[in-house]
Formats: sequence, structure tokens, C-alpha cells
Amino acid sequence: MVLPMKVDHLQVTVKDVNEVEAFYDGLMDALGFDLSKKINVYLEELDMHVIEYLDCTYDFVICSALKQYEGETIHRRKPGAVHHIAFRAASRDEVDRIYQKVLSLGAEILDAPQIFPQHGPNYYALFFNDPDGIKYEIVNNDDHCS
Repeated sequence: MVLPMKVDHLQVTVKDVNEVEAFYDGLMDALGFDLSKKINVYLEELDMHVIEYLDCTYDFVICSALKQYEGETIHRRKPGAVHHIAFRAASRDEVDRIYQKVLSLGAEILDAPQIFPQHGPNYYALFFNDPDGIKYEIVNNDDHCS
């Protein structure tokens, strides 16, 4: 039997890394990333500012847009775009805790924590946008892996 591969890292392009760094620091801290392992670099050969939040399970990275795209709007339904990124929480209490954190970070709340029966009887989730409008989800689905 072949097991599914695990995600090594996710890299998301944002409009201005400097403007969203504090938001992502708070979010990544709430998700359990150790901010002392954060790497913040400018890659001159790529003209790209990169912030990496490192962990032994996977890394989360934000990077700058190319200058010609800085003014473009983000839309999750554009071809090639990420629709949204969902993080699995260990419990409903964890979803609620992160909800309080993203509220304090100024996230745009799309749906406060609740059951979404269209995804299953135990699908408890929070949906929010980052400052650029990138959609995220925090979910606890107790029967997902049973």
C-alpha cells in the first residue's frame, strides 16, 4: 500500500510582504509555528522577498509579487489561483481559540466557527480572509479519518 505524500511546504504570494508580516506572524504563532525559526530574506536574483515559517511537519511561506502584478486583485476563482487553504485543528476548542486570535489580528471573518452540515455532520470550521483577501479555513472534522 502506498501512503499519501505529506505536504513539505506551502508558498503563498502576497501583495506586500511587509504589510502582512505581522498578520502572518500572529496566525502562524496561533497555528503552532515557532517564530524563532522564522526566516526573512530578500532573494536578489529573483527580486523576491520571502518569509518562511519553519516546522518539522511542513513549512509555510509568504513571498512578494512581481512588480508588474502588485496592483492586481486577488481572486480565488482565477485559473492557477489557490481557492483556499484549510488547516486541521485538533478540536473544536482549538478552532474557537484560533478564531479569537484571527479576530484580534483584524482578519475579515467570512464564517464564524460553526457546523457546516453540507460537508458532514461533524464539520466544524472557521473561514476568514487575510489582509489581501486570501481565504483560509480552520477545521475540526471528528469523523474525517475514522
